[in-house]
Amino acid sequence: MAQLHGVDLIKKKRQGKKIVMLTAYDALLARALDAAEVDVILVGDSIGNVFCGNTDTLSVTLDQMVYHSKAVSGAVSHALVVGDLPFMSYHIGVEQARASAGRLVQEGRVQAVKMEVSPYLLPAVQAVCEIGIPVMAHIGFTPHSVHQLGGYKVQGRDSQQAETLQSLAVALEAVGCFALVLEMVPASLATAITAQLSIPTLGIGAGAGCDGQVLVTQDMLGLTPHSPKFTKRYADFGTGIQHAVSAFRSEVASGFFPGSEHGF
Repeated sequence: MAQLHGVDLIKKKRQGKKIVMLTAYDALLARALDAAEVDVILVGDSIGNVFCGNTDTLSVTLDQMVYHSKAVSGAVSHALVVGDLPFMSYHIGVEQARASAGRLVQEGRVQAVKMEVSPYLLPAVQAVCEIGIPVMAHIGFTPHSVHQLGGYKVQGRDSQQAETLQSLAVALEAVGCFALVLEMVPASLATAITAQLSIPTLGIGAGAGCDGQVLVTQDMLGLTPHSPKFTKRYADFGTGIQHAVSAFRSEVASGFFPGSEHGF
C-alpha cells in the first residue's frame, strides 16, 4: 500500500513499531497533537459526546463532521487525518457511502475515513475503497449500534462472537481497508486478530497486543467528567482550567486585573 501523508502505517506494523492515534475536533488541539508527532489524528464522531455533551454519537451529522474535519486538516502537516463517517451517512447504500466519504475528503480535506462496520455494511466499505478513498474500519463495540448491543458492553467474549469478529476482520482486509480499530474486545481476541492481519490494528480497550492505541484526547487530558475504564489520564487539565478561571474571576472582582501593564 502507498504511503499515506508521511505515515506508512503498514510499514510500522512490519517493523514492530507502535502506532499512536488521538482525536481532535479543532485546529488548536490538532496543531498540538501534530507537534507531538502523533501518527494519526482522528476527527471522531465522539464529538457528539465530548464537544456537544450528548450521551451518544447518534445525532452527529455529516455536515458537522465536514466542518470539524476541515478545521483539523488545515492545522496538520505531519499526521494522517482520518474523519469519521457518522451514523446514517453510509447505511442506506453504496452510492450514499461513496458520496459521504467523498464529501469528507473533498470538503473536510481528510486523507482517509473511518467506518463502523458490521457484516451487513461490507459492500459499503468496499465501495468506498474502490473509488480510491482509504478506509479505516472499526469493529468490536461500535457506538452506532449501542442500542442494538444493549449498551456499552465488551464484544467477542463468547466463541461465536469471537469467530464473527475474526471473520469480519479478515473480510475487511480483503476488500481493501488499510487499518482496523478494535474497541472493547478481550485482549486475547485482539491479539489473535492482529496476528491474522497484514494491516495494522489500533486498540481502544482491547489490550496491548494491537499494533497501536487510540484514545479520546479529552479523556486522557482529564477534560471530561467521566472516562471509560480503558482510559489512562495523563493530565488533569480540567482542574487546571477551573483554577485559572477562578483566579481570573477573583482578580477581575478585586480590580487587580487589568493592571496598568495590560492597557494602552
